[in-house]
Amino acid sequence: QVRLVESGGGTVLTGGSLRLACAASGNISSISTFTWHRHPPGKARVMVAVINVDGTSYYGDNVEGRFTISRDAAKNTVYLQMNNLRPSDTALYICNARPPPPTGWNPWPNYWGSGTQVTVSS
Repeated sequence: QVRLVESGGGTVLTGGSLRLACAASGNISSISTFTWHRHPPGKARVMVAVINVDGTSYYGDNVEGRFTISRDAAKNTVYLQMNNLRPSDTALYICNARPPPPTGWNPWPNYWGSGTQVTVSS
């Protein structure tokens, strides 16, 4: 079992910055991928950034160049540095962790935090 706790959200003006943190505990050694998602009000949840334990990272949803995902393995924490924030970035930001896909018909664990709210005002 893995527990994820997000922090760092808040309210900022357009153009401002925030750094979110996702602290992981439990069976961390099983995890191969950490992902930040966001859930804007009245819209579907979407993936924002992915980081694998080998250090490779990917971005989505119009954040590349403004957001940076990173991982501090010693602290079991994944970060999301968000710069040049826009009102459209307003959302609940949620951390996710998964191990590699299982073999056969074994269940594939999928761990979620409860999220941290980011509000960007114009």
